[in-house]
Amino acid sequence: MLILTIYLSPLFILQENAHIRVHDNLDSNLAWYKVLARSGQMFGDPNAVIPQIINGVPRNAFGTEYSIIVWLYALFPTMIAYGLSQALTRIAAFIGMYLLLKKHLLPGERWTFLQVITSLAFALTPFWPSGMLSTLGMPLALWAFLNIRNGEGTKKDYIVLTLIPFYASIVLGFFFFLSAMGILWLVDVFRGKGWNLRFLLSIAYMTFIFMLVEYRLIYSFLFSTEPNSRDEYFHASLPLWRVIRLTLKNYVLGHTHVMTVHGLFILPVTLMALYFVFSKKLWKQEKLFVFLFVLNFLLSLWYAFWFYKGWLPLTKRFHFMDTFNFARYHFLRPMVIYAGFALALKILSLQGRSWMKTAKWFAILQILLLCLFNDEIIYQKKPTVKEFYAEELFSEIKEHIGQDQEDYRVASIGIHPAISQYNGFYTLDTYNNFYPLTYKHKFREIIEMELAKNKTIRKYFDQWGGRCYIFTDQLGKKYMIKKDSKRKLKNLQLNTTVFKEMGGQYILSALPITNSAENQLKLDKVFESKSSAWKIYLYKTL
Repeated sequence: MLILTIYLSPLFILQENAHIRVHDNLDSNLAWYKVLARSGQMFGDPNAVIPQIINGVPRNAFGTEYSIIVWLYALFPTMIAYGLSQALTRIAAFIGMYLLLKKHLLPGERWTFLQVITSLAFALTPFWPSGMLSTLGMPLALWAFLNIRNGEGTKKDYIVLTLIPFYASIVLGFFFFLSAMGILWLVDVFRGKGWNLRFLLSIAYMTFIFMLVEYRLIYSFLFSTEPNSRDEYFHASLPLWRVIRLTLKNYVLGHTHVMTVHGLFILPVTLMALYFVFSKKLWKQEKLFVFLFVLNFLLSLWYAFWFYKGWLPLTKRFHFMDTFNFARYHFLRPMVIYAGFALALKILSLQGRSWMKTAKWFAILQILLLCLFNDEIIYQKKPTVKEFYAEELFSEIKEHIGQDQEDYRVASIGIHPAISQYNGFYTLDTYNNFYPLTYKHKFREIIEMELAKNKTIRKYFDQWGGRCYIFTDQLGKKYMIKKDSKRKLKNLQLNTTVFKEMGGQYILSALPITNSAENQLKLDKVFESKSSAWKIYLYKTL
């Protein structure tokens, strides 16, 4: 608890002056929570829209109001909510892994040190913040399921299965976990262990709770008839050699949404443990370790092969294979890797006193390595939260425009639209995985000439479109142009007629546009602030 407190302390001490993850965090989720909280649509009808974004983004795009993380951001300032969410997730991760190891995977007082230190390491992994317990809550859920499976289930286990859905996402982890539990139940049946209806019903029970919590997602999946942006998401595009490369990359380095930081110490430890299992023929004694070792690799293989172009005939026939990301079975890897790490440390410890010391040092080194992955260290060269959202600067822009924010629309070039959204501006651009396909096509007309110049951004927008941004050929996929940049936007070609038709009046550009007049734009004013990472050139449509 002391180490976790120290690890989390920068968030509470520095607050808005802290450095935290930008990708899929500051550039999206944190702004979404604030937009939702002030929209008046927290409990909105499933068909309601939030007008602040893209002239009416579906309410369901912001997820369920029954998620605790939504209420943290509704009740507390952004960084207090962020710190509380981090603390809640990491404490639950530690407790869950500790209980799982102590009861089911590594029982016995002899292994107390390994139980505790592996659990701490698991709790320190740099997980995706808005994922909450979607991956880090899996050990706690597995502990409860295994208790029930063994006929030892108590009220505590069912309380765990009831509460986790309120702080986790089914599509960001638990769909894959629960289906894995279903496979475990089937394996038990085929191995002659009986039907174990209590175990089966507990899986169904947690699934039911998730469906109640995620009722907006279920409603959208079953009853929404309007095509959305995910209908143009195409994943099956990689040739075989790139799939093999991606398998190895994922196996060694992991994935940005489920970072495990296992390549430097954990991977060598598990390989050494596998050597001892192989050389001393310990297959039967260490079958669980071998299973986790193989499963870990298979999850990376599955992740990579989901993007293999050989899937195309099936994705064309079964559209849901494009709209739902089945590659996310690899979200099981954090639990698998750290459970395997604990068992590998045990195997090394059994090889003699010197190996026991070596195992402990590997565990300590992993803790130290994870501490170096603290956000304040990793993201120290990125803007602070205060510099990123630049509230003082955007307040000046708002006052200069002098209209009610709902009466005009803006879009951004060279910075994330989430910044404008966080500051209450109504934006035509957005970062969202679920919005009307008709809007995507209309917005594309604004940037059509720029997309035609650049294959990378054209493919990025047309085959995904989650970032509905004003892309430019010159900037490509760069949306964090800081105020010290000396660059200028040249030869920009936007369809500002369509921009105005959609309600657009202002463009917030991080760079000066040299041919603004050709784009029917006039520089209104330049804004800069010490507390902002950006310099904003405010352009008004002619």
